Amino acid sequence: MMRKLNLAPKSDISDPTYWKNASDFKLAANYYYSYLVGYTFDDNNSDIAFDLSPTQLSNGTAVAPASSYVNWDLQYNVIRNCNKLLEMSEKYANKDDIKIYIGEAKFFRALNYFHLFRQYGGVPLVKTVLDVNSPELFDERATREATIDFILQDLDEAIANLPLKGAAESGRATKGAALALKARASLFEGTWRKFHNSGDANAMLDKAIAASGEVIASGKYSLHPDYRRLFIMAGDNSAEAIFDIRRKVGVWEHDFSSWVGSGRYNPTRKLAEMYLSIDGLPISKSPLYQGEGTYTSEYQNRDGRMTQTMITPGIKIFRPMEPSGNNEQWPAKGNNRNVMSGYMIYKFLEENPAGLSWSTADFDWHYLRYGEVLLIYAEAIFERNGNISDTDLNKSINELRKRAGFAPEAYLTNDFVTASGLDMRTEIRRERTVELAFEGFRRDDLNRWKTAEIELPKAVRSVKVIGTQWETYPLFEFVVKNNLYDAEGYIVLEKAENRTFDPAKHYLMPLPTKQVALNPKLAQNPKW
Repeated sequence: MMRKLNLAPKSDISDPTYWKNASDFKLAANYYYSYLVGYTFDDNNSDIAFDLSPTQLSNGTAVAPASSYVNWDLQYNVIRNCNKLLEMSEKYANKDDIKIYIGEAKFFRALNYFHLFRQYGGVPLVKTVLDVNSPELFDERATREATIDFILQDLDEAIANLPLKGAAESGRATKGAALALKARASLFEGTWRKFHNSGDANAMLDKAIAASGEVIASGKYSLHPDYRRLFIMAGDNSAEAIFDIRRKVGVWEHDFSSWVGSGRYNPTRKLAEMYLSIDGLPISKSPLYQGEGTYTSEYQNRDGRMTQTMITPGIKIFRPMEPSGNNEQWPAKGNNRNVMSGYMIYKFLEENPAGLSWSTADFDWHYLRYGEVLLIYAEAIFERNGNISDTDLNKSINELRKRAGFAPEAYLTNDFVTASGLDMRTEIRRERTVELAFEGFRRDDLNRWKTAEIELPKAVRSVKVIGTQWETYPLFEFVVKNNLYDAEGYIVLEKAENRTFDPAKHYLMPLPTKQVALNPKLAQNPKW
């Protein structure tokens, strides 16, 4: 007699013995955390950072890839696993026992869809677990509006199911995290609609104001007092942290500090110019600005975040090439290891030499932090109303300025803006850029403000070399000899003529050509 094996189809996930108790759902939810996208070099695709070589996504020379600049497959893999938990939760008798994990599945599904959305616009919305025969595999892309609505609906359901900070297990998603992500997504789409003339911006901005305002009013979060240490403390569990990607030695380390210290991620002149003088004025207006005659003069009398984000020449630091810390005389001794721009990142650079070896650093990545929420609140109010009160500035941007070392007379107020001949929108955007520098927001910001077409075609510049102390720096001998500087004497890292931006094309990323080939209904983004 022929015996037959009782096998499930290979296209199915067979788990008849799983999903029996709440711990099974928790283990399934744990999976989402292992695929979080953390440390990022995304600012290399903008105007405030530069890699060792030109970045195609920044200079407009990128072509549509077979796979993805953004990990399309990874996002949909996590989305599938979220769908699986949600599907199985429908069959579970006591929903209260698994309420948190339902909330986590909604949170992570929204997070991964938003990661796709901000790059591509509308994407296929997969809401159930598919198999190889599912017709939904060949669905068209959802509209931009339908995609963001689905993301926000998931976040609303996550908000309803997740616990507050303090009631949740440390490191897991909370109601505050879902609110902060909702605020981020709503501001992104609200300003996109406003500046790209593509829909009801105010409805989205209202959501951003409400969500960020609820985080502020909760009283669960506050700014860490030390901006520099916020980004290098291991397992800090900071009051500023809303949602962290946790790291621990011996469990899950990273090498971001090594990359930063090796000179692969360099600030540009654009960022250096954006830091205010300590009187609250731009360097073009402030009598306190010391110019660029010496290695350190431009760092004097500036926003405290400048010297906490960029290395001031002469301070003692640890880098992978100088693990003993004997780098305090850079650049006086001509230490030219991979320092291509005259500017180096200090933010994220370890003070513990042990963390400078590859994959040994263990400080957390603040995926959502309170500082960003304050910025969202201020920007959303201004863009919604065309103005912002001093009261709202004091509960948002001026909290950040206080930490950065500004005196109250240098806070951002309506009278200060008027008296100084400033522009409120410009100052709100400046605050966001310097506070969040190298955290991966700048390109998205340029895209949603529709200013990438203005900023990205410009030449990428670094320090002023002609007529300054940098002119005799050994690394820049080649620069001086070959006239690799502009009319003002600044080093040109990439010429304007080598950079382009097509507004009809470059505000969205290309879908992976492999995916477009698999699904004839999957329309590619314009001009890709």
